[in-house]
Amino acid sequence: MIDRYSRSEMVTIWSPKTKYRIWFEIEAHACDALAQLGIIPKEAAKVIWEKGKAAEFDINRINEIEAITKHDVIAFLTHLAEFIGPEARFIHQGMTSSDVLDTTLNIQLMRASDILLKDIDQLLEALKKRAFEHKETITIGRSHGIHAEPTTFGIKFALAYAEFSRCRKRLVAAREEISTCAISGAIGTFANIDPRVEEHVAKALGMRAEPVSTQVIPRDRHAMFFATLGVIASSIERLAIEIRHLQRTEVLEAEEHFSPGQKGSSAMPHKRNPVLTENLTGLARMVRTFAIPAMENVALWHERDISHSSVERYIGPDATITLDFALARLTSVIENLIVYPENMQKNLNKFRGLVHSQRVLLALTQAGISREDSYRIVQRNAMKVWEQGKDFLEELLNDKDVTKVLSEEELREKFDLSYHTKHINTIFKRVFG
Repeated sequence: MIDRYSRSEMVTIWSPKTKYRIWFEIEAHACDALAQLGIIPKEAAKVIWEKGKAAEFDINRINEIEAITKHDVIAFLTHLAEFIGPEARFIHQGMTSSDVLDTTLNIQLMRASDILLKDIDQLLEALKKRAFEHKETITIGRSHGIHAEPTTFGIKFALAYAEFSRCRKRLVAAREEISTCAISGAIGTFANIDPRVEEHVAKALGMRAEPVSTQVIPRDRHAMFFATLGVIASSIERLAIEIRHLQRTEVLEAEEHFSPGQKGSSAMPHKRNPVLTENLTGLARMVRTFAIPAMENVALWHERDISHSSVERYIGPDATITLDFALARLTSVIENLIVYPENMQKNLNKFRGLVHSQRVLLALTQAGISREDSYRIVQRNAMKVWEQGKDFLEELLNDKDVTKVLSEEELREKFDLSYHTKHINTIFKRVFG
């Protein structure tokens, strides 16, 4: 995580201060449950809450203790005891460090998910607005980077809206997947702690009790979570690359906002580069990389080893902070995107009607010519446009194989651009309801 690609709300989730506060709350909720079960004095649980809530955890002091203990949870518990007093002996009864660490990680991922869901909602709002703004703005669709048939610029936004709507559903499912709590002791058997403590802590923290754990919560849950972030990142990249291609000088159908005073090149003053979407492409690569180590964390030794720990200290903060920044940046790009309908029209006409070749092909087949012969007739005229710069309609009108079955009026009708947008309302209803 670097400041350049960070936003404060998400960063706060991963701060030491937040982490230690969650650690305390887990321990305190467990004490509440133990007190209700009559295992520790109720007054002790009350004192632990009161003193813990009022405390400002001294991160430097915890680090100082950890330098000696070489164990972060023990260092925290030692520091906690310094201001809780004698009642601290009831903290962490029958628990293991992973009960605290794993439950905390999942809480942090849940909170991160909530921010990411808000990010996606804001992006969806921007995409919907631009989709309806350009619902009827005709542009050329491309396959393999080559002109295919007309579409509308609004459909491009609608496509992205549908894609990120799916991303949102996946993230909701991933959040649910990760929302489990384990307070099950050293090996997951509740040998020294009552399962009802876990149920109490889970309910208090808005989680579910992990059905069966070892010393840790199973890491397939986390693999699913980070894989979902990777898919969202891929959707960001797809849209970013679309914008980058549309901003190419030879195309210039859309362009990132270029603010007053902005400079595109230290050497070439004329440059207006798609730097934001290029940046998003790079950030998406980073978020995707975190899915692989998360999957490799699934296969731990027996009831647990610690190989996953160092990985998660990286990927938890870095994946969520980076994706949060990327979603916010993409939303801004969409909101401020400059659109050039006049250039879309120029590009549509660049190859003098070739984009209507399929309509002519179908008309010839419907007029009684075999599909093979129809294809040959259309293609030979199309190649004259490609290679000699001819006008497609004029070539067809001069082709006797065409005019013997299609009148000039029928041919000209096949070059009507509005034909390609006749079902746009159906598409928009499917996407937006």
